[in-house]
Amino acid sequence: MTIDMHSHWIPAEIADELRNRSKPPMIKPDDTGREFIHQPRGMFPLPKDYGDLDERLRAMDSNAIDIGVLSISAVFGVERLPVEESLPISQLYSNSISALHEQYPERIYGLATLPLADLDIAVAEFERALSLPGIVGALIPGNAFLSLESALPFRPLFDVAQKHKALILVHAGMLPNDTSFPPGSEVDNERARRVTLDMQARISSNMITLCMTDFLKDYPDVTVQCHNLGGNIPFEIDRLDHISLDREPDKETPSSKIRKSKVIVDCNSMGARGIERAVELYGAGRIVLGTDGTDFGSTWSQNAISEAKISAEDKEAILHTNAHAAISRKI
Repeated sequence: MTIDMHSHWIPAEIADELRNRSKPPMIKPDDTGREFIHQPRGMFPLPKDYGDLDERLRAMDSNAIDIGVLSISAVFGVERLPVEESLPISQLYSNSISALHEQYPERIYGLATLPLADLDIAVAEFERALSLPGIVGALIPGNAFLSLESALPFRPLFDVAQKHKALILVHAGMLPNDTSFPPGSEVDNERARRVTLDMQARISSNMITLCMTDFLKDYPDVTVQCHNLGGNIPFEIDRLDHISLDREPDKETPSSKIRKSKVIVDCNSMGARGIERAVELYGAGRIVLGTDGTDFGSTWSQNAISEAKISAEDKEAILHTNAHAAISRKI
């Protein structure tokens, strides 16, 4: 059994809401009629299976994916909208995914989207969403965890997750009133700078906060997931240790702290060598499959796992065992 823990999807009801909006996040066609999702920075073509469950299930079947844990991508920016805009979308999303779970209880689970412009309302919505069948956690934009200071206001959401033994997916994205915009059209090679270099750096900072501070010590029953192998951490751990040993030789090394952490990472968009390096650092028991929910991503990620020079047991852990343990704590 294969479980996809990082799979974005928009129900038809949400897609219609986004088509009616005049500012991001919104769905608008270009001059050829092709629809695009417009985000706070950048846009990308609307995947053909967004809003079409039969098409998504066909895509899952063609990629041998048995279970999808569905979420809205935080890069769309729903969470950062004024609460009067974000709350209806958040409620509609959880309701829609829960209804899909009831149709396909063995195949579809979901993560709530939360209206973060008002944390009291976000807490209440998280509690409500977790009472729905099939909702196993929530997605929180990664800019919340760029430092310990920025993370502390979100403790009430982790209190809810601790109570329900829920999953938190930390995914690159912006917060309400956030001015930390990623690179846009004002620079050359915009996509490379925004979607890879900037995003991976931010995910790396998320991992430093989550693995190298005591933020998570009060939440032993919360499963925290970061995407894209935890940013660049597997590739920069040697330098982190080198600098630490040189400047603070009496302190615990970054690699030791990260290895002790329970934060899991998914392998979305990464290659075989990256997965091998991540297994060396985290151990295979902390890696799960992620695909972004696209045909291309599903093929890419599963090929990378297949080609990685790791054991068959490690591959089974990444494709199934670890994810099953994460979502079964809630269900």
